[in-house]
Amino acid sequence: MPLIDHLGLTVEDLDRAFAQWDPVLTALGCIAEDGEMEGGIAWYREGDVELILYRAPEPGGEPHQYGRIGWQHLAFGVDSRAEVERLHAVAVGAGWTTVRAPKVFTRFSDRYYASFVEDDNGIRLEFVHNPPRESVED
Repeated sequence: MPLIDHLGLTVEDLDRAFAQWDPVLTALGCIAEDGEMEGGIAWYREGDVELILYRAPEPGGEPHQYGRIGWQHLAFGVDSRAEVERLHAVAVGAGWTTVRAPKVFTRFSDRYYASFVEDDNGIRLEFVHNPPRESVED
């Protein structure tokens, strides 16, 4: 049984958030549940954590600011540098803002290749390829 069952995030505009998140999660192999469920939309991938976006109960909330107490970011591990670049392009094409373009982050290791994007709600994602030291780099 997985340690984490699901992750729920609250967003200002659920329709806009769906337009930003669905292309990214679909590109990661996730499937959206049919329609809205109790004020939210969920995606799943067999055997993985379910991700749910919930509609904010009241309009006019402030977007999350990176660095404040609470949410930091969610990192998706992928199989290649090319996949980091593909997912980054999908996200930017869906309206996400580039925080850090795909590159090697040597402060972590010379194998750590990642990009960071942020949605309209200030929710930050990372796409990362970080193969074990013994792996052949692609």
